[in-house]
Amino acid sequence: MKKEAKPAKQDAPKAFAGNVLLDDIRTLIEETRVRVATSVNSALTVLYWRVGKRISEEILKGERADYGKEVLPTLSAELIRDHGRGWSERNLAYMVRFAQAFPDTDILQALCAKLSWSHFKQIIYIDDPLKRDFYAEMCRVEGWSTRTLEKKIGSMLFERTALSRKPEKLARAELEALREEDRLSPDLVFRDPYFLEFLGLADSYPEKDLEAAILREMERFLLELGNGFAFLARQKRIQLDNDDYYIDLLFYHRGLNRLIAIDLKIGDFKAEYKGQMELYLRWLDKHERRRHEDEPLGIILCAGKKREMVELLELGRSGIHVAEYLTELPPREILQQKLHAAIELSRKRLENREA
Repeated sequence: MKKEAKPAKQDAPKAFAGNVLLDDIRTLIEETRVRVATSVNSALTVLYWRVGKRISEEILKGERADYGKEVLPTLSAELIRDHGRGWSERNLAYMVRFAQAFPDTDILQALCAKLSWSHFKQIIYIDDPLKRDFYAEMCRVEGWSTRTLEKKIGSMLFERTALSRKPEKLARAELEALREEDRLSPDLVFRDPYFLEFLGLADSYPEKDLEAAILREMERFLLELGNGFAFLARQKRIQLDNDDYYIDLLFYHRGLNRLIAIDLKIGDFKAEYKGQMELYLRWLDKHERRRHEDEPLGIILCAGKKREMVELLELGRSGIHVAEYLTELPPREILQQKLHAAIELSRKRLENREA
């Protein structure tokens, strides 16, 4: 008996040329997933704010002093039964605080596009509104993860910025510029002190060891400097009148759109450092600055800082920032006291100068 011929085996689907089509579709799916997740997150955060605002209004209407304490547990029990455990009394308290901390809906909408509910929960209980707004706006502009935000708050970043030492009116104006124009100022970027405990330096060391340690730990040094810094050169050579000078470290900052020269000093700040840095900055301005860039800035990193001398020299007018660095961190309470005392002193001096 003659066997029927089997149909020819169909060829397996041919691989797409270079898998380009498949890769493109995968990218489209992934991009859409991310957009949907972002949109859902933003909508949920706005919902939490609206719930918090509504509860706040209800509590304010209550005539009895203990009315507010009764609202949250009662509401929570009903909402958990209908919508799950995400509506616990604790989460409702977060929402109330959220609405109270960010009463402006325009500001809220802009932040919700970038910050998650987890971000807000870390910020809303910061008592100082200026500090709270600083973390919210820097988080929005620099795209910090919740873990990074936690680290920034833990390292007292706000207290280490020059912004925190300004009178509130001036500091508010800089935050407004950041919010409305995404414009970073040096006072938002530069810090004092810088924490360099990761360099592992002993009590006494020469300047070249400090520079070598920074180069060895460049990744961590860049993290401490903050977002936007790009390393360009070490011992950048400058030649003037047949004399050679060297800039210890040269960076570029994308947000500030400027070259940043860093001079390392292992002792206290001295007045003559100003002239040296001014020379560097003028040379960079003349020979290295590109047409689209703003004027270069300088950071003098010292082991110690004499505040009266620094203020008298008005280094800010020359684009120079003087900051201390710490190779060993003191206990947090002592550091906190020191930073708060420096903030108070600086604000008073600036206010007296303006009066």
